[in-house]
Amino acid sequence: MKRTGLLTGTALAAFCTLASTAQADELNVVCSAEQDWCDLMVSIFEAEHPETEVLMVRKSTGETLAQIRAEAGNPKIDVWWGGTGDPHLIAAEEGLLQASGVSTDELLGWAQNMSEISGGRTVGIYAGALGIAYNSEILEERDIAPPACWADLMDPRFAGEIQVANPNSSGTAYTELATFVQLFGEDEAFRMLRDIGENVNSYTSSGSAPSRAAARGETGVSIGFMHDMVKLAASGFPLEIVAPCEGTGYEVGAVSIIEGARNPEGARDWVEFSLRADIQSRAPEVQSYQVPSNSNAEVAPESPDLASIRLIDYDFATYGSSETRARLLARWDEEVGDPNPEQ
Repeated sequence: MKRTGLLTGTALAAFCTLASTAQADELNVVCSAEQDWCDLMVSIFEAEHPETEVLMVRKSTGETLAQIRAEAGNPKIDVWWGGTGDPHLIAAEEGLLQASGVSTDELLGWAQNMSEISGGRTVGIYAGALGIAYNSEILEERDIAPPACWADLMDPRFAGEIQVANPNSSGTAYTELATFVQLFGEDEAFRMLRDIGENVNSYTSSGSAPSRAAARGETGVSIGFMHDMVKLAASGFPLEIVAPCEGTGYEVGAVSIIEGARNPEGARDWVEFSLRADIQSRAPEVQSYQVPSNSNAEVAPESPDLASIRLIDYDFATYGSSETRARLLARWDEEVGDPNPEQ
């Protein structure tokens, strides 16, 4: 009996060790980029790290920030990859992220700036400019002159023709809100957003959804990031892309490790992996045309030329703070709002 008990105890200890190892080898990733890019990253990472199973789900940045806040102290996420940098910075400010300790020496200045602002808790992986897209066939059919500027979107000729995301859930739409405030001043920005809102047919939860709708002819005009629009145009949709005449803001997509991550080593491996030039150079395989942050990465010819776009000096420190975001979103809800919020 003693021998049996010893063997049983040994077997139980071995089982617990194996179970613990298996759990440690699971890496939970939330991806806030497009699904096909998320899937590509997972397949490459798992091929390089066969001992690790990546459990990935796609969520918008607003949804992810809400989840991280709700799970503070007992997170189910190890690493957050992709999506606009403002919510990543807010999570860093609120102590919801931990420093990765990875080198940023090969990264471009705007990516290093993201790391410096956050105390190393988040780092830039790509950049993309905000713009307007329109379905040329729809506007021609309805005899509507295309937009060239943000101010054009207030014109009654676009009544019912514009689709844009809700800034409460979408990092893209929050970038739009922060861009308008920096371009026009806060009061004028909200006046314009109210007027544009009179022409909006739908506020979506996802920032890329409006341009997909415009590409399919479900709406005439969309607001979003140009790289998403380029992807659709490259696929053959009749989508024209506009860099607004007044200037525009931009995002720095980010990657972050969650404070209290269950697999911090795997999360750090993911961050290092996502910052490599060879990995970032593979994004065009799935028609993701953001500008990569690694200075040695290849930039796809389809990627928007940021040097040719009139970009504002986007204040990531201010508009990536939780206080500023909460105040602007509360004002948006009160003065602009979504009359038909998605359930």
